[in-house]
Amino acid sequence: MTLTEAPVGSHVRIHHLHPEAEISTRLREMGFCENVMIRCITKGNGNIICEVSNMRIGLGSRIADNIVVSPSE
Repeated sequence: MTLTEAPVGSHVRIHHLHPEAEISTRLREMGFCENVMIRCITKGNGNIICEVSNMRIGLGSRIADNIVVSPSE
């Protein structure tokens, strides 16, 4: 599933980042890396707020649609 599809309040693990190199590099700089656990905090108005390493980061749905995640185990 994509990050956009993840339920609010869920913990998910990142598998693949955005296909554009520049965007995926910036995501990694913010802590969105493969195999990292994140929590989807809230969604609304085309934006998603996630918690990554005790930081809250907002992403637009265009970027979140290209981040592949799976539910945490």
